[in-house]
Parts: sequence; structure tokens; C-alpha cells
Amino acid sequence: MKTNYLIKHFIGTFVFFSIIFFSAGKIDYWQGLLYVAIGLTMAILNYTVLRIDRELSAERSKPGDGTKQWDKAILGLTLLATIAMYCVAGLDSGRYHWSPKFHWSLCALGAVFTALGQLLFLVAQKQNKFFSSTVRIQTERGHAVCDTGLYKVVRHPAYMGMFVQTLGFPLIFGSLWSIIPVSISVILLLVRTYLEDKTLKGELQGYLTYSKKTRYRIIPFIW
Repeated sequence: MKTNYLIKHFIGTFVFFSIIFFSAGKIDYWQGLLYVAIGLTMAILNYTVLRIDRELSAERSKPGDGTKQWDKAILGLTLLATIAMYCVAGLDSGRYHWSPKFHWSLCALGAVFTALGQLLFLVAQKQNKFFSSTVRIQTERGHAVCDTGLYKVVRHPAYMGMFVQTLGFPLIFGSLWSIIPVSISVILLLVRTYLEDKTLKGELQGYLTYSKKTRYRIIPFIW
């Protein structure tokens, strides 16, 4: 796996995890520690049994030309929404306790959603050799439709995973106020899914036929 990709991944992960504990104002923040434990477990899976090949890691580290401008905008807004999620959750459940105390079962459910969502993302990444980090038609890589594995269930299983883990975020942290940035993140995800699907139908050979066979974008039997 490309060293540059590894370095960027671990630095990014460390920075995001740091935001949670900085906002909470303490290290012994059990919701944050649980979230980090899930993240580290998934990172181990990402670099072992669910490891992607060198070519895909290079693409994900530095996508080629042709990224859609609207995707760059959405990714930027999503980054801000994610930072806001971490800050609000840490300030709420870790420092000021604005929200009422959640029952432990809700936090456990949030942990399940978080782990399941991240696992779905990693499996989808492993199954699709054209799993770029941006929306673009990878002509130079012989871009083709992936219609196996999770892609038989929904057309964008990685987004399904992101949707599931995002829903689990307020639960695992016990923060009602984090629902505000979480809702913004979900809206951005749905918009990105719609625009990416529209792009692939128009520009990727075979995708329109695939979309008729696999009817749902990210939520089975719903959308």
C-alpha cells in the first residue's frame, strides 16, 4: 500500500480524534474512547483482511484528473460538518452536558451502528477496484461498473455505510445537539449520492443498465 496514503490516513485520523477530546476537555472521555476503539479496529481491518491493492490506494491518495467541481464543494462542506459533529458532541456530552443522559442501550446501539457502517464502507471499498475518493470517470484506469458483492444490493454501498454510521453518531456520544451537524452531513451525503448516480448514468458505460437491475441507491427497498 502506498506510503503516502498511509501517512495521510493516519494523520487525518489522529487530527479528527484529537478534536473530540479537545472539545470534551479531557482524555478520560469514555464515549470518545469507545469511538476511537471502533475506529482503530476498522483501521486494522483496512490494512489487513480488507486491504486494497496498490493501484487503488494510489487513486484514493491522489485521484487523477476529472473530479467534478460540485463534488469538491460537497466534500469541503462535508469536512466542515464532520468537524462540527465532533466539536458539538465533545462539548455536549464531554464538557457541558447540555443533553439529558442517554440510557446505556442507546449508546450501545450507536456503537453497533458506527461499527457496522464503517465495516460496510470498508467492504464496499475492497469489492470495487474503482473506488476513488472523488467522483470522476477513471478513463485511464479502464473504469467499469462494479455489480458484485454489496453492489448487488445497492448501487452505493459505501454511502449506505456512511449513512448508517452517521445515524449512530448522536447515540454513541449521547448528544442531542450533535443531531444538527449530523443532519447537515446526511443531507450532503444524499445530495452527493444523487449527483454521482446521475453522473455515472450519463458518463459510465453500462451503468444505466446496472441501475435498472439494482434499483436502490443506498437504502434497500426505500431509495
